[in-house]
Amino acid sequence: MIIRKTAGELEKMRRSGLLVWEILQKLAGMVEEGITTLDLEVAAQKMMDDAGARPAFKGYYVPAAGEKYKYVLCTSVNDEIVHGMPSAKRVLRSGDVVSVDTGVQLDGYYGDSALTIPVGEISPETERLLRVTRESLELAIGQVRAGNRLFDVCGTVERHVTSNGFSVVREYVGHGIGTQLHEEPQVPNYIDRKNENPRLKEGMVLAIEPMVNAGRPDARVRPDRWTAVTKDGSYSAHFEHCVAVTSNGPWVLTRP
Repeated sequence: MIIRKTAGELEKMRRSGLLVWEILQKLAGMVEEGITTLDLEVAAQKMMDDAGARPAFKGYYVPAAGEKYKYVLCTSVNDEIVHGMPSAKRVLRSGDVVSVDTGVQLDGYYGDSALTIPVGEISPETERLLRVTRESLELAIGQVRAGNRLFDVCGTVERHVTSNGFSVVREYVGHGIGTQLHEEPQVPNYIDRKNENPRLKEGMVLAIEPMVNAGRPDARVRPDRWTAVTKDGSYSAHFEHCVAVTSNGPWVLTRP
């Protein structure tokens, strides 16, 4: 069941969303050659603690992994698509890209967002990958309007990505969000005819998160049971925002 939020609930989600935005902006400013992904984790945990927020990811149980997640961030480098785990051994180098995904819970409501950050100078093709992925998210946000359907959002991502020669990851999708981190509906980054195609209504909130590969769309999970990587070793990019359907159009809750 898709849960529509009241104006008061959206304001609470806005607080969570802005905290996530602040955390990601700080982390983006920290990213440079020589820093570790655990350095980012430590900084994010402190910001959450200082704000009195509960990490959305830490302690989250995934049956496929068989255990609870241990970190407040997912830090996915280069060919890692999502769910990369912070580590003191993962030192960032110039030419890398690191996707940082995080979420918080404040006053019972969640915020969730991600961005992919270049480390030093990256190749022109990698820069184009990041640009096209960002653009696909912005175009999808523009479709979050009452009366449209979910496939308008999903298809917009797919068309922009594939028309630029990149591929959309199919194993991982966006989602509804509210008092739970993952709510209905699922939000694929492509039109999945097996999926439901509900009409968008005021109060719905979608976490839209294009995951785009430079090469083929296929993914696999490493033996750590968490980290999803591209099968062909190509770079991947990931951007995410939480977007509410309102009478005035889309409201991005995870940026000012």
